[in-house]
Amino acid sequence: MHMMDQQAYATNVVSLRQGLLPRHREYLMRWLQAGACMGLCDADITDRDENDEIDLEHVLVWVRENANPAYMVRPEGKGMGWILIDQIHERPLATYRSFEAALHAIRPVLSCGATAAA
Repeated sequence: MHMMDQQAYATNVVSLRQGLLPRHREYLMRWLQAGACMGLCDADITDRDENDEIDLEHVLVWVRENANPAYMVRPEGKGMGWILIDQIHERPLATYRSFEAALHAIRPVLSCGATAAA
């Protein structure tokens, strides 16, 4: 019976690894459309970087000023934060508590408190 309890416990483990949810994707599209007039060109959601070093979903953002992705937004490990990375200079810029706040730091085109519907 003890073995059964352990198996049942193991199947109830919930991963705290943060990822992109449908509400994040919806917010990203609204943010991208709203920011077109401010130089936002495109965004791509992927789960690998060009060197296959990152195995986490992340967002690459292109801006008018550069042909290469200018920013990356990704979950910060197993924590509950989102890290904003300057892709051009390959350095982290800041960590934010929400996905929306990280995008707001790139271009503040939606109101700061705006979030996507769950």
